[in-house]
Amino acid sequence: MSNSTPYLSLVIPAYNEEQRITATLEAVYAYLTRQPFTWELLVVIDGARDDTIGKVRAFGAGKEQIRWIDRAENRGKGYTVREGMLAARGQVRLFSDADNSTDITHFDLMQPLLRAGYDVTICSRDPKDAPGAAQAVPQPFMKRVLGNLGNLFIQLMAVPGIWDTQCGFKAFSARAAERIFGVAQVDGWAFDIEALALARRFGYQTAVVPANWVDQPDTHVKSGDYLKVLVDTLRVRWKLWTNVYGLRRAHQPQRPNAS
Repeated sequence: MSNSTPYLSLVIPAYNEEQRITATLEAVYAYLTRQPFTWELLVVIDGARDDTIGKVRAFGAGKEQIRWIDRAENRGKGYTVREGMLAARGQVRLFSDADNSTDITHFDLMQPLLRAGYDVTICSRDPKDAPGAAQAVPQPFMKRVLGNLGNLFIQLMAVPGIWDTQCGFKAFSARAAERIFGVAQVDGWAFDIEALALARRFGYQTAVVPANWVDQPDTHVKSGDYLKVLVDTLRVRWKLWTNVYGLRRAHQPQRPNAS
């Protein structure tokens, strides 16, 4: 691959995804090859026990814009995204889930905001964040209630004002990605919360666009992981209070005007 800096780096964390990674790669590759900007696609494999790497190698063969990291040890999604965002070369660094539940075409909504100067732009599945956000198959009522209660806790502790911190489709400018993921520490599912809290601490304004989210079966999230997210949220709050990240509150940049 050329050493020139692409406009977009798409980072896809993958763990035991041999059954669906090819379909996702086909979809994102078809989208990216239609774009006028330069790009790279980086798949980061999180100690998969199946043949995820074989599927990625087969698809990427002969395509110089596609590369991968095949790590033998399973470290968690947060670690994997962090590894990819720091290894990426793009002016904009976007991470997206391996199941393509938030379709790559959502990047069309992000581009005007990124070009207007936002350093962090995220998708949300909650219309309280962004009118028009929707889930193709709504979650059961009790799961929605518990999710909202959990999010209120997350807002109180770490990221006030954002109702969906966990949608796996977030874009960062290169400077924001290197600064945020360069100090981030959460290896598990709460890494999104940590990244958004650090963005706030650094003074980066966050823009939100609506997601049309299509739930995919065979999620890797287990019921006990929700409790771990809340515990890790408390840890993030404590680290911010005690300056464990080695931070001082950054100068607040001028808010960009969205086009």
